Order: sequence, then C-alpha cells, then structure tokens
Amino acid sequence: MQRRQQFNHSALPYFFLAPQIIIITIFFVYPALKAVYLSFMLEDPWGMSSTFVWFENYQMLFASDEYLKSVGFTLCFAFAVSFFSLALALLLAVKADNVIHGQSSYKVTLTWVYAVAPAIAGVIGSFLFNPHIGVLTDFFAALGWHFSFQTDPFDATFALILVSVWKQVAVNFIYFLAGLQSISHAVKEAATLDCVSDNKRFWSITFPLLAPTGFFLLVINLTYAFFDTFGVIDTMTNGGPGGSTTSLVYKVYRDGFVGADLGGSSAQSVVLLILVLSLTFIQFRFVEKRVHY
Repeated sequence: MQRRQQFNHSALPYFFLAPQIIIITIFFVYPALKAVYLSFMLEDPWGMSSTFVWFENYQMLFASDEYLKSVGFTLCFAFAVSFFSLALALLLAVKADNVIHGQSSYKVTLTWVYAVAPAIAGVIGSFLFNPHIGVLTDFFAALGWHFSFQTDPFDATFALILVSVWKQVAVNFIYFLAGLQSISHAVKEAATLDCVSDNKRFWSITFPLLAPTGFFLLVINLTYAFFDTFGVIDTMTNGGPGGSTTSLVYKVYRDGFVGADLGGSSAQSVVLLILVLSLTFIQFRFVEKRVHY
C-alpha cells in the first residue's frame, strides 16, 4: 500500500499572510456583510432604531423607474467607456510601437494623463465644456452643435464618456504597448513574410497575440467604468440633468450619504455587487475561451 507523502512546515507562511487577510477582512469582507445585513433593515436617518423589513428595500428598488433608468445608463456608459478607451489605446499603442525617432517623448506625452485623479479630470472637463469659456463648446458651436452638458442629457452623457475615456486611455496604452513589445521579432518577421497587408497581418497575427492583455484590460476597464468614474460624474454633472447621468455607484452615494437612506442604499450596493460579479463571471466563462495564452 502506497503511503501518502507528508510535508512538515512552520507557521511562518501563515504569519506573512495574516496582515493581508486581516486587511481584506476589515475593509472588504466585513463591509460587504454589513451591507447585506442593512439591506434587510429600515433605519431612521439618525441611526437610533432599525426595523427588519425582509425584501421590502429590494421591492421598492426595482419598482422605482429612477433606479431602472440608472441601471440602463450605467450599463451603456460602462460599455461605451470600455470600448472607446480600449480601441483608442490600441490604436495609439500600435502607432507608438512603430515610432523610431522621439519614441520616449511620444510615450511620456500619452502616459502622463494616468497621474490625473478622476475628480480632477472632471474639473478639467467642466472647464472644457463650460458654456461660456469652454474650448470644446466653442468648437462644437462652430460645427453647428449647440452643446450644453448642463441641460441636455445626451450632451452630458457624451461629455462624461469623453472625459472618462481620456482618463483611462493612458493605462490601457501602457499595457497594450508592453504587449506589442513582448512579441518576438522572429514572429514579426515571419508574419511580414507570410502576409503582405498590414491590416490583415495585424488582425490575423498581432491582435490574437494581444488577446490575454486585451482580456485583462476589458475586466479592468469595466470595473473602472462602474466604480472609478464616480469622481468624474460628481464634479461634472452631479448625476444631472434630471438624473440622466446618475450611475449606480453615484446613486448609492446620493441615497445613502445625502438622503440618509441606509437600507435602500445598502440594497443598491448588494445589487451592484451581484451585477459586477455576474459580468465578471460571463467574461471569464465565455470571453476567456477565445483567449489563447
């Protein structure tokens, strides 16, 4: 009978893992469990009393047209920001990879935007789209487009997408450029010999080799669009006009911290968590199958 091999080791690995586990428990696991608990409670604005109401917060949530409108905006906004930021970053990375002279300055010019915080990006966007002094507003007016992100829902959504894409392009560009430069010269030379057309060579050889990088950035960009654009929305539109640009995470903040509806905002947090987990599951379950490492 074959004996199972056993290995003896000290408790040192657990000692090194303990700080990270404690941090995750305090700042991630506990708040998540607390949000689930509060989503079943109805609390007064002062937090002095609470009543267990079962699924009443969730029922009120999905019966609200305002919340369903926020869900639709968030999904459209997230996919638009992810698509355009990835597409533009890939185009810039391909162009930067082909630059021979002044390559360093070209890279620095494209990556410095990554240092700008989302809230600061929103402030910059407010100046650019200002109806009186905005450079982009004057540019659109010259084209015959009377742009007003403060009163028109479409213009406000367009401005938010443009600023959010501008903020995220830099980090996507860095990863795509690193992925392009990791492709060996032997593969590039063989691809040049086998395929004369640059476009066909890119889509049939180069782009599939970038699939792992693209899949990673897809997950990162969707997470960014769902959560990190809070600062852009808060500084540019405050969810307006008429609540047309209120994302799910911004609605959680407005209902929970401004409106003091802890039960309703906790229910929104749980729904947002389930939505993001579902999208992540779909990406890893179906999209990753087309990725070859």
